[in-house]
Amino acid sequence: MLRPFCRCKIHRATITDANLNYVGSLTVDTDLMDAAGLLPYEQIAVVNIANGARFETYVIPGEAGSGIIALNGAAARLGHPGDLVIVIAYCQLSESELTDFRPTLVHVDADNRVSAIDRPRILPPEEPVLDRLGSLS
Repeated sequence: MLRPFCRCKIHRATITDANLNYVGSLTVDTDLMDAAGLLPYEQIAVVNIANGARFETYVIPGEAGSGIIALNGAAARLGHPGDLVIVIAYCQLSESELTDFRPTLVHVDADNRVSAIDRPRILPPEEPVLDRLGSLS
């Protein structure tokens, strides 16, 4: 059985632009994409902390070092420059992958520059998966 997990997130990034007349997506500074492990056109969820909007789209690379987080197309109606957002990519993991899996959590400052990267364990290393989850059969 596969279970969905947060693979990576960019936490509390500031929207820098909203461009309604664009085909769609979220433009993200490639420095942030690299820190999170996001690839161009990868599916993401975006959560707007300011208004509670939550939507899915895909990432397109923005200029490295620019701090850009731009809502494009219809998504531009779901936020405004200055709003804080969380950008999340998910993955599907099997039981055997859980012990070694660590999501990448990228924290940014007010200028959308990386301020910290966390890679927490989802399960303690000494605790077998089945002890924690019980039998899945």
